[in-house]
Amino acid sequence: MEKLVIIPTYDERENIGEMIGRLLELPCAVEVLVVDDGSPDGTADVVRAWMEREPRIHLLERPGKLGLGSAYRDGFRYALDHGAEFIFEMDADFSHDPAVIPRFLEAARDADLVLGSRYLDGKVTVVNWPLSRLILSYSANLYSRIITGLPVNDATGGFKCFRRRALEAVRLDRVA
Repeated sequence: MEKLVIIPTYDERENIGEMIGRLLELPCAVEVLVVDDGSPDGTADVVRAWMEREPRIHLLERPGKLGLGSAYRDGFRYALDHGAEFIFEMDADFSHDPAVIPRFLEAARDADLVLGSRYLDGKVTVVNWPLSRLILSYSANLYSRIITGLPVNDATGGFKCFRRRALEAVRLDRVA
Protein backbone atom coordinates (compact mmCIF):
# COMPACT_ATOMS: atom_id res chain seq x y z
CA MET A 1 0.00 0.00 0.00
CA GLU A 2 1.83 3.07 -1.24
CA LYS A 3 -0.99 5.60 -1.71
CA LEU A 4 -4.05 5.61 0.53
CA VAL A 5 -7.02 7.96 0.30
CA ILE A 6 -8.95 8.29 3.56
CA ILE A 7 -12.60 9.27 3.23
CA PRO A 8 -14.62 9.79 6.41
CA THR A 9 -18.33 9.18 5.91
CA TYR A 10 -21.66 9.67 7.56
CA ASP A 11 -24.71 9.18 5.35
CA GLU A 12 -22.81 9.29 2.07
CA ARG A 13 -24.55 6.35 0.36
CA GLU A 14 -25.45 8.56 -2.60
CA ASN A 15 -21.83 9.63 -3.21
CA ILE A 16 -19.46 6.95 -1.99
CA GLY A 17 -19.86 4.47 -4.84
CA GLU A 18 -19.20 7.06 -7.52
CA MET A 19 -16.28 8.52 -5.53
CA ILE A 20 -14.69 5.08 -5.16
CA GLY A 21 -15.14 4.44 -8.87
CA ARG A 22 -13.48 7.74 -9.78
CA LEU A 23 -10.57 7.07 -7.44
CA LEU A 24 -9.99 3.59 -8.88
CA GLU A 25 -9.84 5.08 -12.40
CA LEU A 26 -6.89 7.31 -11.52
CA PRO A 27 -3.63 6.51 -13.35
CA CYS A 28 -1.71 6.46 -10.05
CA ALA A 29 -3.32 3.33 -8.49
CA VAL A 30 -4.53 4.48 -5.08
CA GLU A 31 -6.13 2.42 -2.35
CA VAL A 32 -9.18 3.77 -0.52
CA LEU A 33 -10.07 3.60 3.16
CA VAL A 34 -13.59 4.62 4.06
CA VAL A 35 -14.00 5.45 7.75
CA ASP A 36 -17.72 5.18 8.38
CA ASP A 37 -19.33 6.47 11.55
CA GLY A 38 -22.25 4.05 11.63
CA SER A 39 -24.17 5.68 8.79
CA PRO A 40 -27.83 4.72 9.08
CA ASP A 41 -28.29 5.12 5.29
CA GLY A 42 -26.18 2.04 4.50
CA THR A 43 -22.98 3.76 3.35
CA ALA A 44 -20.94 0.86 4.75
CA ASP A 45 -23.02 -1.63 2.73
CA VAL A 46 -22.04 0.14 -0.49
CA VAL A 47 -18.37 0.03 0.54
CA ARG A 48 -18.58 -3.67 1.45
CA ALA A 49 -20.04 -4.41 -2.00
CA TRP A 50 -17.03 -2.67 -3.57
CA MET A 51 -14.68 -4.62 -1.30
CA GLU A 52 -16.03 -7.92 -2.61
CA ARG A 53 -14.75 -7.13 -6.11
CA GLU A 54 -11.87 -4.74 -5.48
CA PRO A 55 -9.01 -5.46 -3.03
CA ARG A 56 -7.90 -1.80 -3.01
CA ILE A 57 -11.02 -0.81 -1.03
CA HIS A 58 -10.95 -0.94 2.77
CA LEU A 59 -13.54 -0.11 5.41
CA LEU A 60 -13.13 0.97 9.00
CA GLU A 61 -16.53 0.89 10.69
CA ARG A 62 -16.99 2.88 13.85
CA PRO A 63 -19.92 2.40 16.22
CA GLY A 64 -21.49 5.83 15.82
CA LYS A 65 -20.94 9.44 14.92
CA LEU A 66 -17.57 9.99 16.62
CA GLY A 67 -16.45 13.00 14.61
CA LEU A 68 -14.32 14.05 11.67
CA GLY A 69 -11.09 14.59 13.59
CA SER A 70 -11.07 11.18 15.19
CA ALA A 71 -12.04 9.58 11.86
CA TYR A 72 -8.90 11.03 10.29
CA ARG A 73 -6.80 10.05 13.30
CA ASP A 74 -8.02 6.45 13.05
CA GLY A 75 -7.47 6.52 9.30
CA PHE A 76 -3.92 7.82 9.77
CA ARG A 77 -3.19 4.98 12.20
CA TYR A 78 -4.50 2.50 9.66
CA ALA A 79 -2.35 4.05 6.92
CA LEU A 80 0.81 3.91 9.04
CA ASP A 81 0.09 0.37 10.22
CA HIS A 82 -0.32 -0.76 6.60
CA GLY A 83 2.80 0.93 5.23
CA ALA A 84 1.29 3.79 3.22
CA GLU A 85 3.82 6.39 2.03
CA PHE A 86 1.35 8.98 0.71
CA ILE A 87 -1.78 9.50 2.79
CA PHE A 88 -4.64 11.62 1.45
CA GLU A 89 -7.67 13.00 3.19
CA MET A 90 -10.71 14.08 1.24
CA ASP A 91 -14.49 14.36 1.42
CA ALA A 92 -16.97 11.98 -0.20
CA ASP A 93 -19.31 14.73 -1.44
CA PHE A 94 -17.20 15.74 -4.47
CA SER A 95 -16.28 19.09 -2.95
CA HIS A 96 -12.77 17.75 -3.66
CA ASP A 97 -11.97 16.60 -7.19
CA PRO A 98 -10.26 13.19 -7.17
CA ALA A 99 -8.72 13.95 -10.58
CA VAL A 100 -6.29 16.33 -8.83
CA ILE A 101 -4.60 13.52 -6.86
CA PRO A 102 -1.83 12.93 -9.45
CA ARG A 103 -0.89 16.63 -9.14
CA PHE A 104 -0.75 16.22 -5.35
CA LEU A 105 1.65 13.29 -5.77
CA GLU A 106 3.85 15.36 -8.05
CA ALA A 107 4.03 18.13 -5.43
CA ALA A 108 4.59 15.60 -2.61
CA ARG A 109 7.92 14.57 -4.14
CA ASP A 110 9.39 17.71 -2.55
CA ALA A 111 7.00 18.30 0.36
CA ASP A 112 5.77 16.51 3.46
CA LEU A 113 2.32 18.12 3.19
CA VAL A 114 0.37 19.22 0.14
CA LEU A 115 -2.77 21.29 0.69
CA GLY A 116 -5.64 21.50 -1.74
CA SER A 117 -7.53 24.74 -1.99
CA ARG A 118 -11.00 25.67 -3.10
CA TYR A 119 -9.82 29.26 -3.57
CA LEU A 120 -6.89 29.70 -5.95
CA ASP A 121 -6.07 32.51 -8.35
CA GLY A 122 -9.31 34.29 -7.52
CA LYS A 123 -11.36 31.26 -8.59
CA VAL A 124 -13.74 29.31 -6.40
CA THR A 125 -13.87 25.59 -7.14
CA VAL A 126 -16.65 24.38 -4.89
CA VAL A 127 -19.63 22.36 -6.02
CA ASN A 128 -22.82 21.36 -4.21
CA TRP A 129 -22.60 24.15 -1.66
CA PRO A 130 -25.28 26.73 -0.96
CA LEU A 131 -24.14 30.32 -1.43
CA SER A 132 -24.35 30.99 2.34
CA ARG A 133 -21.88 28.18 3.12
CA LEU A 134 -19.52 29.37 0.39
CA ILE A 135 -19.57 32.95 1.70
CA LEU A 136 -18.97 31.76 5.28
CA SER A 137 -16.06 29.54 4.24
CA TYR A 138 -14.42 32.14 2.02
CA SER A 139 -14.80 34.82 4.71
CA ALA A 140 -13.39 32.58 7.44
CA ASN A 141 -10.35 31.83 5.32
CA LEU A 142 -9.81 35.49 4.44
CA TYR A 143 -10.10 36.39 8.13
CA SER A 144 -7.59 33.71 9.16
CA ARG A 145 -5.08 34.90 6.55
CA ILE A 146 -5.38 38.51 7.67
CA ILE A 147 -5.31 37.84 11.43
CA THR A 148 -2.68 35.07 11.56
CA GLY A 149 -0.62 35.87 8.49
CA LEU A 150 -0.89 32.20 7.49
CA PRO A 151 -0.05 32.12 3.78
CA VAL A 152 -2.75 29.54 2.97
CA ASN A 153 -5.85 30.26 0.90
CA ASP A 154 -7.93 27.44 2.35
CA ALA A 155 -7.04 26.83 5.99
CA THR A 156 -10.32 24.99 6.59
CA GLY A 157 -9.98 22.67 3.59
CA GLY A 158 -9.95 18.92 4.02
CA PHE A 159 -8.12 17.92 0.85
CA LYS A 160 -4.54 17.08 1.79
CA CYS A 161 -1.68 14.70 1.10
CA PHE A 162 0.75 13.80 3.87
CA ARG A 163 4.05 12.02 3.46
CA ARG A 164 4.41 9.13 5.88
CA ARG A 165 7.27 10.80 7.75
CA ALA A 166 5.08 13.83 8.51
CA LEU A 167 2.41 11.70 10.18
CA GLU A 168 5.02 9.61 11.99
CA ALA A 169 6.17 12.82 13.67
CA VAL A 170 2.69 13.32 15.16
CA ARG A 171 1.81 11.57 18.40
CA LEU A 172 -1.51 10.18 17.19
CA ASP A 173 -2.11 8.57 20.59
CA ARG A 174 -2.36 12.11 22.01
CA VAL A 175 -4.75 13.40 19.36
CA ALA A 176 -8.36 13.33 20.54
